[in-house]
Amino acid sequence: MNDVKEARPLAGKRILVGKPGLDGHDIGAKIVALTLRDAGAEVIYTGLRRSPAQIAQVAVDEGVDAVGLSILSGSHKELVGDVISELRAHKAGDVKVFVGGTIPGEDHAALRELGVAAVFTADMPLDRVVSQLAAELA
Repeated sequence: MNDVKEARPLAGKRILVGKPGLDGHDIGAKIVALTLRDAGAEVIYTGLRRSPAQIAQVAVDEGVDAVGLSILSGSHKELVGDVISELRAHKAGDVKVFVGGTIPGEDHAALRELGVAAVFTADMPLDRVVSQLAAELA
């Protein structure tokens, strides 16, 4: 983790971390938010139980480079699709979207087809999350 802090590969990037839907568990989202902050990003955290419309509106209002969605509820395809639709409706379809949580491997391709730039699972090392995001946002 110290390497991430020293390198700051996300310096100058603004990233929103959101918890769409009714899922009330946000420890993972907070860990990711802190990791992104330590990697140099300015992180905006929406808090729990936000609607896709709320997340998209905050993303637009804050002028973010990326939106990270933490989803543990199993409704990831629906919620991600709704967030991406809302971003497009706000003329912010160029904002990168990444997803993390309990996402079965067989759903990764479907999420990418919806427009997701990266899918992160709970067992993925945090430095890999940072390096993938840095590459996507370069």
